[in-house]
Amino acid sequence: MAAQFGRRLRRGATSGAIVAAAVAALAASQGPGAIPPPTDNLNGDQAIGAGDATSPAGGVNGGSATGDSPYYTDLPPLNPPNLPGMLPVSPQLPVVTGPAAAGIPATVLAAYRRAEASVRATDPTCNLPWQLLAGIGKVESGQARGGRVDGNGTTLSPILGPVLNGVGFANISDTDDGAFDGDTTHDRAVGPMQFIPSTWASWGQDANGDGKKDPNNIYDAAQAAGMYLCAGDRNLAIKADLDRAILSYNRSTEYLNTVLSWFDYYGRGAHTVPDGTGVLPVDRSDRPTGGRTVRPSGPDPTGSPSPSTGPSQGKPSTKPTEPAPTTPPTSPTPSPKPTQPTRPSNPPTTDPTRPPAGKPVEVPPTLRVSRLTPGTAALTAVTDSTFAQAATVTAVDTAGRPVAGVSVRFELPATTDARFPAGATTVTVTSDARGVAKAPALRAGAKAGSFTLRATVPGRSLPAAELKATVEVRKADALARTGDTALTARTGAGYGPVTVEARLAGALAAGVTVTAVVADSTAAATQSADGPSFGKDPAGNPIRTKVVKTDSQGRLTLTDLVAGEKDGEYVLWLTAPGGGTLKLTLTVTAPAPTQPPTTEPTPDPAPTTDPTPSAPESTTASATPSAAPSTSPSSTG
Repeated sequence: MAAQFGRRLRRGATSGAIVAAAVAALAASQGPGAIPPPTDNLNGDQAIGAGDATSPAGGVNGGSATGDSPYYTDLPPLNPPNLPGMLPVSPQLPVVTGPAAAGIPATVLAAYRRAEASVRATDPTCNLPWQLLAGIGKVESGQARGGRVDGNGTTLSPILGPVLNGVGFANISDTDDGAFDGDTTHDRAVGPMQFIPSTWASWGQDANGDGKKDPNNIYDAAQAAGMYLCAGDRNLAIKADLDRAILSYNRSTEYLNTVLSWFDYYGRGAHTVPDGTGVLPVDRSDRPTGGRTVRPSGPDPTGSPSPSTGPSQGKPSTKPTEPAPTTPPTSPTPSPKPTQPTRPSNPPTTDPTRPPAGKPVEVPPTLRVSRLTPGTAALTAVTDSTFAQAATVTAVDTAGRPVAGVSVRFELPATTDARFPAGATTVTVTSDARGVAKAPALRAGAKAGSFTLRATVPGRSLPAAELKATVEVRKADALARTGDTALTARTGAGYGPVTVEARLAGALAAGVTVTAVVADSTAAATQSADGPSFGKDPAGNPIRTKVVKTDSQGRLTLTDLVAGEKDGEYVLWLTAPGGGTLKLTLTVTAPAPTQPPTTEPTPDPAPTTDPTPSAPESTTASATPSAAPSTSPSSTG
């Protein structure tokens, strides 16, 4: 172990002066003036640097991000890339040649660069370089297992460290109920940047805008790592702060030197490789003798002879019986012979650290796309209907050629109630062979007006393509009443149902908003002060203006129209967008008058009992008693 550690220090460790100079150079060359503006809006409605969490206090006073989990100990090749400096700021022109070990998978590199831009936007004094994240990512997971991630940056399968049960490692009891690491007894480091769950709970980020903080997502993990390294007001351009930051990730001097070796290596040059094709590390700190080095198995790049290519290799084949071991140096003939077998092994085409000649490394679509061109179709719809045309953009490269396989995200603003299927406000689609990315059907809501639909490339800071969309109200150019019964009612009484049809270009128009107003005349639709109404509001005031909508058959019916307390003629105005207008006369009649009192017969019976009747009555009365006396005497006699 000591010998191996010494080898690592000799070949991979970077001196303090070199590292400090490298960080300072990176900080200067990637200052605010050189970084693309933080406008890619990947985190939902938050721009780069907005963040979704403040920096916790952890990571500064003890503890480590990984729980001191094992890590890969492979070191960079002894020959650094002959590409001084760094990748261009614009990822549109990536370097695609160089040693295989200097290749970083496209999506992983995009995540590191985005994390750098985000942290620099909120904490510029930290001077975080993406090469530091790349060094840690290499040591922790081999750049997400060589870039085995999907289009959104999530690993194709979980990356888990050993169980931290105290057997050869730290003993950390479960802190997440197995939510991240699947272990409800002990914790395990998780994801491409190997956060233990308790650290992720404090530092986790949602950098790719999918609504969750996922340690298995390289965008989320890289931004969290950047914030973690900058904790405690560190300035990573200062060697002491840089060392403390790396040691806060894993408290091991060997870990520090390994990360610094890769950091320095990537600082000298790096290039992109397709996702899933990165060089995988082999040696691990918990298996000091169980792996093999990732250095090339061919000739030593430094040119030093190896046991397999030294001069003695060719000599035994010609003189196997010569006994004296001291005679080869005295013979002048062996010296030119070793050069013959070594020549075929040196051509660049056999160098395992470089791509085969004539077969350039393929640049991923996400990095090849230069801009998104919005489609020219007019995006219009009426309320509560589907847009006739789909929203489209075309992904093109710097030469204007279409780029297939680009992930494009369409985002709706908060000002509209239009929605994609399932009520979504954002969708991500992939460009086809023509470079066209087509959003799913967009449906307008009840809100009319214009809005702007934005299309972006996740993981890139390209300007958004903007598509204008308009939602119009439904229209009717004609309104007509069905039926011709006069609309008449006595004061306070109700009218019968009033049914109206709305038409547009002769066809029944459904869903049209119609405004009904009770007015005093046909001259203007000014609300009447005492005419009929549509009932009363909660405060007891008459309602004389009402908005209704035609049904699926293009009809509406008014059933709550009531006459007022003042008789006369009024006008019901009905108007619709599109010019449809209808005026109906409303008549209010006074109540029927009461009967006069002359019709009452009660005074007539009174004269029949009067003791002083009129002459005719007295004649009648006297005749009656006179007959009795005349009869009575004759009867007596």
